[in-house]
Amino acid sequence: MKEASVVLCADELMLAGEVYLPDDVSRAYPAICLCHGIPAVKYNPGEKGGYSELAQRFCRSGFIALAFNFRGAGPSQGNIDLLGWTHDLTAALDFICMMPEVSRDKVYLLGSSGGAAVSIYVAARDKRVAGVAAFACPAEFDFMAAGDTADALIAEFREIGIIRDPEFPPSREEWLGHFAAVRPLDYIDKISPRPVLLVHGDQDETVPVEHAILLYNKAGYPKELAILPGAGHRLRLDERAIDAALKWFQSLI
Repeated sequence: MKEASVVLCADELMLAGEVYLPDDVSRAYPAICLCHGIPAVKYNPGEKGGYSELAQRFCRSGFIALAFNFRGAGPSQGNIDLLGWTHDLTAALDFICMMPEVSRDKVYLLGSSGGAAVSIYVAARDKRVAGVAAFACPAEFDFMAAGDTADALIAEFREIGIIRDPEFPPSREEWLGHFAAVRPLDYIDKISPRPVLLVHGDQDETVPVEHAILLYNKAGYPKELAILPGAGHRLRLDERAIDAALKWFQSLI
């Protein structure tokens, strides 16, 4: 396996990532871009079970894999902004599709939670995406619209370091509107006829499993829904979720 650090650029922000390639690059490979969710704790570069490890696993299974940090997360620049995250993912797709080792008709997204929402939004608008697997994806972000909740959320995001600039957001209403603009229920049906996989835990403490059912019912075909008994929100740490996604991706190539 070959590994390289990469720097993506979106809206003049530098985004950190790593790309993993099989040793034999004499042929083109399918590619998976991994999209993390909204961080719940401060960035810890030594954390185990992160997206880099997940990317390496997909690479060992025959995929080129890109893991990167959205704006405001990890070592990437900027502040969390969900509509801005869609620009970041587009920049990641630009990078993947320029790689000579990638089969450009086999570029897939695997997103978790907020990253899954962004993946659905981008896939609906960008035909370069051949399919989307979504872990614990919210159907909408309406719960964030309440004033007190929004203020508490901004304070929490400052505390964990994904809002860094003192004057950000310049407009709370506009910033909240960016979450509403990425509402997965408004976009998931536009991915068809490209495939969608939804994986959700029936004990998800952050995004209730009903969100997955709403999304599945709205999605066009082909589509699959896997509800994991006893699973919580952090499905990237659940072997059943990873195995389901890997088998699904392998079935597409």
